[in-house]
Amino acid sequence: MQLSQRVLSIKESPTLAVTARAAKLKAEGRDIIGLGAGEPDFDTPQHIKDAAKAAIDNGFTKYTPVGGIPGLKKAIVEKFKRENGFEYNVNEVIVGVGGKQCIFNLALAVLNPGDEVIVPAPFWVSYADIAIVAEAKPVIVQCGIEQDFKITPAQLEAAITPKTRMFMINSPSNPTGSVYTREELAALGEVLKKHPNILVATDDMYEHVNLSGVPFVNILNATPELKDRTVVLNGVSKAYSMTGWRIGYAAGPAQIIKAMEILQSQSTSNPTSISQVAAQAALEGPQECIEPMLKAFRERHEFVVNRFNEMRGLKCIKAGGAFYAFPDARAAIANLHAEGKIKEATDLALSDYLLETVGVAVVPGSAFGAEGYFRISFATSMENLRNALNRIEKALG
Repeated sequence: MQLSQRVLSIKESPTLAVTARAAKLKAEGRDIIGLGAGEPDFDTPQHIKDAAKAAIDNGFTKYTPVGGIPGLKKAIVEKFKRENGFEYNVNEVIVGVGGKQCIFNLALAVLNPGDEVIVPAPFWVSYADIAIVAEAKPVIVQCGIEQDFKITPAQLEAAITPKTRMFMINSPSNPTGSVYTREELAALGEVLKKHPNILVATDDMYEHVNLSGVPFVNILNATPELKDRTVVLNGVSKAYSMTGWRIGYAAGPAQIIKAMEILQSQSTSNPTSISQVAAQAALEGPQECIEPMLKAFRERHEFVVNRFNEMRGLKCIKAGGAFYAFPDARAAIANLHAEGKIKEATDLALSDYLLETVGVAVVPGSAFGAEGYFRISFATSMENLRNALNRIEKALG
């Protein structure tokens, strides 16, 4: 059976693969602590679940409009106005089956073979592969720990060619937790203003997972002139602990949103009716439900960063958002390789070593375009984190 070149050109999501491998070993009786999954360890708030139950009881179980129910789209428009200062009409908003589908639809709607997409690394694992599925070329720009994992205006300018069609930016970042300041975004915006054919895709999925307390801004807040060629991507998964409900959304120029809707009409059709009602309740309901989760994430973040910086061969900087730590393990990898504990001096060998010797599952940095690092999620209990980090410290010597 011959597979398409399209599917052969991409790989399985490494984060999901690591989680699946850890679960398999655990099912076999191994003592495994999985730090790979990128989802909050909190339950969906009760008022959101209640809205979904009521929708089921009321028989709201039929097809809905492809791009989202009117109530949810209106709630998204109001959310953007209230929290971000953005003015959108309902025809400039689409609801998808998770944030990933919105990005996928966007890529397929605007990219042609040979187009280039600038992706700062470290990047969320799916950006590059989604560009490849759309037959575009991801242009990876390395942004290491020395620059807080953020692309500079000079790097952005240098990466732009006549084929550049899109610039992806993710703040707060998965996997690093880095957050761009308004000034940094404005400087990137100045570069983009000189290149009117480049679309901007800003992935704000971790907007509400704020570890620093500094108010959130995205590139449109810093450079409003880019609005007619920017698509803002977001969702309810992380803020409201609704990962399995699969609701993401996007806002942008009506022509692009309509094209995304046409694509969606030929793939999934509408997102799940019940999940849409739940998402509307999340956006319209009390926002205080986020606070206990943020308090826990801030405490865990402080603990994890401090512990990593005490370990041999690791260096970890503080994050501004999200619930990940992304330590630089290049020195640790060199140490283990020199001691013969790993055969190859790679982050993949390090992650295999941690899983096999001490039963801790982490995601290698190369999955995010950054060789020599690894990602852990601290969206798990403090007890798990203490146990896991003690094991990692022991493994590193």
